[in-house]
Amino acid sequence: MTGYVDPTKETFAAFRASDRAGPIHMLNLVRLREQAAYPDGRAATGAEAYAAYGRESGPVFQRLGGAIVWRGKFELTLIGPSDERWDLCFIAEYPSVAAFVEMIRDPVYREAVKHRQAAVEDSRLIRLAPGAPGTGFG
Repeated sequence: MTGYVDPTKETFAAFRASDRAGPIHMLNLVRLREQAAYPDGRAATGAEAYAAYGRESGPVFQRLGGAIVWRGKFELTLIGPSDERWDLCFIAEYPSVAAFVEMIRDPVYREAVKHRQAAVEDSRLIRLAPGAPGTGFG
């Protein structure tokens, strides 16, 4: 099975087209490869490659106003495919859709994302509209 690593051109176009005022939250669920799959064959674990992605992309993410607003450690899927597991679970906040798009297009980020592509076996990236916390469901 091939995992999900990058958005399709159609999905990214829909992401850009559904712009709205205000911040966006991006739920990230990431499963890392045991060994990174660099096209040039260099040796690294998936975790090492993802750490390189974080180091190199972090300054761009921060310059554009991004922040990690939630991070957790995956334990168990109660409802959903029981064989899914995630090594990294976090929510990144961006000030706007435009800020996210600007990050993706930044030349420094575009170089850093090669580490993510080598590191990731499967992932989910889900755009959310931030809402007010509360005490009840729904």
